[in-house]
Amino acid sequence: MDQKCYFHFAAGERNPDQKTYLRDLIFNGMIDSKLINTAIEASLKAGMKILEVYKSDDFDVDFKSDDSPLTKADKLAHGSIMQYLNGTEYPILSEEGVMPEYELRKTWPVYWCVDPLDGTKEFIKKNGEFTVNIALIEGQVPVLGIIYVPVLELLYLGVKDVGAFKLNHVKCDRVDLDFEELKQAGEQLPINYYLDKLVIVGSRSHMTQETTELIDKLVDKYGDSEIISKGSSLKLCMVAEGLANIYPRFAPTMEWDTAAGHAIALAAGLEVTRADGKSPLLYNKQNLSGRKVFRYSIQF
Repeated sequence: MDQKCYFHFAAGERNPDQKTYLRDLIFNGMIDSKLINTAIEASLKAGMKILEVYKSDDFDVDFKSDDSPLTKADKLAHGSIMQYLNGTEYPILSEEGVMPEYELRKTWPVYWCVDPLDGTKEFIKKNGEFTVNIALIEGQVPVLGIIYVPVLELLYLGVKDVGAFKLNHVKCDRVDLDFEELKQAGEQLPINYYLDKLVIVGSRSHMTQETTELIDKLVDKYGDSEIISKGSSLKLCMVAEGLANIYPRFAPTMEWDTAAGHAIALAAGLEVTRADGKSPLLYNKQNLSGRKVFRYSIQF
């Protein structure tokens, strides 16, 4: 059995005015390291705000109109990230921010896509499986992804045309942030782990009947298998890292849930698709959520 995991993806059409818009962002075809450093620092400082609440047990839990939980940590992390990214001059789409109308968003050739605290349910459960997600989208494609896991002090980075990396022991109060140094210190993804069975990773909080049925089919086809439940974007990180072969998701999901992990997967040489295994998963669509638009699976 081929243990390599393939994520199918195809880029969307680009706005003809993008070249001018991107000239300050892209230098010799690569994302400016200062921009990367800013995003990394934003993720760590958001992690610091989250941990302050996490350790205090004063979560101040509220519920949004869709019944998803919202805590003090979500709000503080959002505010902290905005302080950093507002200075980059690129628009920001954040789960906890004001949702711009599509007529405005569709004019954005480049923008930030942010989930200040991905895995709020896991945060409330205090199992440590929550992350800070920051992605940069260009032409409907994630080109930069940062996922920080505050409790585990893990940092995942993915940069188009550069690669994907995992760094351990990255404390949220770290100040000596330099992408080039972090890249050298990190492990490049995917890591060549030996998997002697099919490893399937799924959502701890969003398992559906469709997902269960697909997992059953995979187990029937490939025999000896292991199913791992994880919260937040850690699932995408596991596949990008090489710890799992497939992450199927059929429950509705939002763009900020997948963007950073998607960028890391692409930078690791993998691809991401919608649930049919062929259609590309694109961003800045008119509908930011929805089962038909944003469900996706990872094929191996």
